[in-house]
Parts: sequence; structure tokens; C-alpha cells
Amino acid sequence: MSKVIPLERAVRENLKDGDTVAFEGFTHLIPHAAGHEVIRQGIKDLTLIRMTPDIIYDQMIGMGLAKKVIFSYAGNPGVGLLRRMRDAIENGYPRAIETVEHSHAAMANAYAAGAAGLPCAVFRGYKGADLPKVNPDIKSITCPYTGEELATVPAHRPDVAFIHAQKASEKGDVLIEGIVGVQKEVALAAKKVVVTVEEIVPDFKGLHPNLTILPHWTVTAVSVVKGGAHPSYTHGYYARDNAAYLEWNEISADRDLFAKWMDDNVLKATPEVFAERIKGL
Repeated sequence: MSKVIPLERAVRENLKDGDTVAFEGFTHLIPHAAGHEVIRQGIKDLTLIRMTPDIIYDQMIGMGLAKKVIFSYAGNPGVGLLRRMRDAIENGYPRAIETVEHSHAAMANAYAAGAAGLPCAVFRGYKGADLPKVNPDIKSITCPYTGEELATVPAHRPDVAFIHAQKASEKGDVLIEGIVGVQKEVALAAKKVVVTVEEIVPDFKGLHPNLTILPHWTVTAVSVVKGGAHPSYTHGYYARDNAAYLEWNEISADRDLFAKWMDDNVLKATPEVFAERIKGL
């Protein structure tokens, strides 16, 4: 049976209220279209995991879908604050959220531990840092072999992971090119994996063997959404829409302007609009 299904169905069948979910992609391949479909379906009380929460998490938080965010850096890349996230933290608008902050190293190691089926990640880190004072999930252990004190954090095991990629084969294998963040690790750590891609190809014959490929058995569903990473970029397909990030700083600063933008560009939109948005980039 083909794993290629419409995004609306992929989200509806795999993500439920109260789930822990990760939307990963580093600098590019950020799965905005998938996040927008979650918003349209109004799936709520989510625990959101992401190494670098940016615009898509700002939108989900601003729409009241998140109850908790586990993250490292949070911001509008190259611009500044996540204003909807800040409003939720400082003012409880539209609802209060719990935050669990980590370092990048801790987040990456937690995904790797989850991918390996381990209960926690053990690594060198947090020495001299203040985060352990405010995050009780950060603990330390003594290495039984060297006596060295090491940091430890719980493994990430999301109920669902969403990523974007360039291509999927007809069998459901997924190809990722360019900068790779933790997409492979989050896919292996998650119970279910939904991948949006730019296109379906017969196979990956003739491509470099060291390209990152997720085998079909790691993937639950694949949905074709051209432009599915916009306004971030997809290597080999379209560039980063820098203007959109600058505009978001103004849109997200005002609650009413934010609500109108979301209504016009997400709630009334469909995955197909992404193809139109990237034309001319």
C-alpha cells in the first residue's frame, strides 16, 4: 500500500489532541505546511519539541494549540523575538504555556537517545551553566569508568514527527539534501513520522550514495506539498523568503493583526497555496 496520501489525511490520522510532536528542520526544510494543516484542524493541548522554535511555533502557540514547549533557542531567525510565544509566557495569551529550555547539544543528544531507544542522553555539557537551576530535567551522573561528572537529560520520544524533504521515492524512501539538522534522529525517535516533500520520483538511482535517505520503514506517511517549507528554503528548489521573516515581526506584534493574517493565510488556505507563494523566489 502506498504511503503517499494528502497532507490533510496524514495529519488527521496521525496526530491527536494532547500528543507530543516535533516539527524539525534546521535553517531550511522547516515543515511550515504541515504546521499550518495542524492549525487548520485545531489539534490542541500539544507538547511541542523543537531545537529552534521559530515562526511556525509562534503561529501554533499564538493559535492556542500548545500547552508546553521543549526547546533550545527560540526566535524569529535574523530578526528578533517570537512575539506570540512571549505573549503566551508573559501574559497567558491566548493561554499559558509551560516551557522547558535546553541547550542545542542537549536537544540533539536527546533526539539521538530516543532514536537509539535509550531512556536518557548522557553527554558533556552544562558545566558552569545556569539552565540546570531552572530546568529540573537536567541532571548529572558520575561515569562508572572514569569518575567524570556528565550531564543527562530525558530522551525525546515524540508521538509524531513532521519533517520536510526534497524527494520521496514511490516506495516511500525519503531523500534529504543540503543542511541536515536532526531530521534523521527525530524520525527514528518518533512513534510516527509524516514527511512532506517537493516531489515523488521513481527511485534515487544516480544520486550520491552519501545523501541522507530515510528508508520507507521509518516513515508513516508522505505528502506532496510543493513549497511546503516556505518561508524557509528547500535546497535545490527555492530560496529563503527573507521578506516574510521581516514581515512576521510586525504581524506577530499585534494580536488583531496576527489573527487576521492567520485567518487569511492559514485557516482559509490549503497546502496548494504554498506552490503559489514560492513563485518568483
